[in-house]
Amino acid sequence: MATDATPLLLRACRREPVERTPVWLMRQAGRYMKEYRDIRDRVGFLELCKSPDLAAQVTLDAARRLGVDAAILFADLLLPVEPMGFRLAYEKGEGPSIAPPVRTAKDVDRVRVADPAALGYVYEAVKRIRAALPPEIALIGFVGAPFTLAAYLIEGGGTKDFARTRAFMAADPGAWRTLLEKAADSLAAFANGQVAAGAQVIQIFDSWVGCVPPADYRERVLPFSGRLIRAVRGVPIIHFGTGTGALLELMKEAGGDVIGVDHTVRLDAAWQRLGTDVGIQGNLDPDVLLKDIPTIHAEAKRILAEAGGRPGHIFNLGHGIKPSTPVEHAIALVEAVKESGRR
Repeated sequence: MATDATPLLLRACRREPVERTPVWLMRQAGRYMKEYRDIRDRVGFLELCKSPDLAAQVTLDAARRLGVDAAILFADLLLPVEPMGFRLAYEKGEGPSIAPPVRTAKDVDRVRVADPAALGYVYEAVKRIRAALPPEIALIGFVGAPFTLAAYLIEGGGTKDFARTRAFMAADPGAWRTLLEKAADSLAAFANGQVAAGAQVIQIFDSWVGCVPPADYRERVLPFSGRLIRAVRGVPIIHFGTGTGALLELMKEAGGDVIGVDHTVRLDAAWQRLGTDVGIQGNLDPDVLLKDIPTIHAEAKRILAEAGGRPGHIFNLGHGIKPSTPVEHAIALVEAVKESGRR
């Protein structure tokens, strides 16, 4: 039975009654926040990710400053690629670079299933964050999804058209299957390491899967997302993707206690499609946080009205906070949800 110290987020993930809608924000630790910028002025991105002290600090700073109901681990979804046998770098203003990229079946053969012990610095950060958080604030760990991780490996970094990924997926189904199995198993071990260290929820980010048509998702993505989700032990799963309005039913089939919905789909329409046996997270357009505070309050109330007090609603953005967002606007959103989201 839930107690006052049981995090609202955990109760919502289980679709239990809550006194108000829980709220947290994707990318709540980021460049829009001065505390984060001050640290990034001193250290590189990967150095920050690999320092348990600094990763814990930026995670906790953001959760405390915003007053949210959950902290999300500060890390990067590409960290597992190093123990999978790749070089990972972040060039200033250029985003991630992964080398050597996967382009052939022989390249897939050299991909290793990551040894989770190689990511011990992440688990140490999780331990420090959980120890510092009050018991009523949940700690969310996260991993990428197999498709998104594989797409990064194939493209060698960021992309806009996913041409190489789509061509690889179609041209060599056997190599594609092997690559996604290795990705799923690496990610599952990474997620379970976070859970063992104290993460109470795992969010799976399928950031790039919106480029996949539903028929291809069913055949070439869903089995591997399901493999990952089934392998994560003992905690609720939030299954999130961007541009996935056409895939919501298939994402539910792949698994997850909560389906993350981006801002292109109304929450009431999402519940109509998904049914009431799954929670839904979302889904304010991040651009709203660039507008005035009365507009932010009005939009928060609109989304809460769409949710209609259904069990399992977690308030969030439809994507991450943008760097130009005034931090006061993010705080105002959290306060509005706490006030208007009471049941």
